Amino acid sequence: MNVQYNDLKEKRVLITGATRGIGRALADFLAKQGAFVVFNYREGKEDVAKEMEGQLKDAGAFNAIGLPFDITQTDQMKQVLEEFQKEHGSISGLVNNAGISKDQLILRLKEEDLQQVLDTNLKAAIMLTQILTKSFMRAQDVSIINMSSIVGLMGNASQVAYAASKAGLIGFTKSYAKELSSRNVRCNAVCPGFIQTEMTDSLDERVKEKYLSEIPLKRFGQTEEVANLVCFLLSKASAYITGEVIKIDGGLYI
Repeated sequence: MNVQYNDLKEKRVLITGATRGIGRALADFLAKQGAFVVFNYREGKEDVAKEMEGQLKDAGAFNAIGLPFDITQTDQMKQVLEEFQKEHGSISGLVNNAGISKDQLILRLKEEDLQQVLDTNLKAAIMLTQILTKSFMRAQDVSIINMSSIVGLMGNASQVAYAASKAGLIGFTKSYAKELSSRNVRCNAVCPGFIQTEMTDSLDERVKEKYLSEIPLKRFGQTEEVANLVCFLLSKASAYITGEVIKIDGGLYI
């Protein structure tokens, strides 16, 4: 079910990692809300970005613009976002969604893999939010959502780096919410459980059956369900919610 939030119409919302999975579902939902959808893409993906802009506009977006920056390149990110906001106005919604995983037992974990996971999942989200904070303080109805994970709450074998990065996002969320609350800037974290995406579809059937047996609702989540929750948190419907960590996991971690 796609709930309509009138205040999301024309709202400028930036989503990282929006070309697939949960991020793409969220971009599509925001387009249906009539939002101004902004997303980033890497060098060499210009054609993909242009196609996505057209699809989002066709779906109802007030506007849709892809921005060429790598979230791990802070200077590049800062320059591109400053230019965008000078032309289009302040961003008032941010979803730090981009993330990677380098699953490995800790005895085999390489330092470079650990650094890449922390840089992408945690450092990039902090730096992107910092870059936008001055404009957030001047904007209206600002809402930030950090996409953490149920693994950041409960941990998981072979996911030390990923779990640490997602747990770090939770600490960042709570601290930022306290720091910016006096400016009416809200910040919340969402912790998805097992959500059906292209990545999870490729898992071995026995692995999927094991996960399914541990979920009380006995099914995997859909990207659209996560997108609905994020739209709620971006809207004024959640105006009195900040610093929260919200699970969407079918009861996996009760």
